[in-house]
Amino acid sequence: MWQWITQWAFHIHLIMAISWIGGSVFMFVLGITLRDKDAQQQVYPHVGPIFGWFEVVALIALLLTGYIMGINYNLFSVLFQDGSTLISHALRMKVILVSILTIATVIHFVIAYKTNGKERTKVEQILSRGSSMLIFFLNLFIMHYAIVLRDIL
Repeated sequence: MWQWITQWAFHIHLIMAISWIGGSVFMFVLGITLRDKDAQQQVYPHVGPIFGWFEVVALIALLLTGYIMGINYNLFSVLFQDGSTLISHALRMKVILVSILTIATVIHFVIAYKTNGKERTKVEQILSRGSSMLIFFLNLFIMHYAIVLRDIL
């Protein structure tokens, strides 16, 4: 059974990463191009919750499959070993970035869920947009380290 799970973990991880990053890029572009306040109020209350819940499921799947692959490839011993190798550096960077991304996602999700269809305060607006932009850029760096790790493994 474990063999089957570990074989599929990479594929599920890849599909969820594509979905996560693709959806993030779409929402980022939508946020930049949709300047009309009325259009935003028509689109976001409908698209936001669907996208938000999908992203929560995708993030949980990414974290679980990442953990499974960490066990399968003995990456936790590499993560905590002394010294610096290319794989340990890439793995540490990816874990740090994923941790920050997870926190930013929780912040963004809570604000978006709490204020869906309502007017946001200035602080909520700054936190929401800032976390959204942070998530977008972190995705690019995480993808880089994922590619580095896959090349090594």
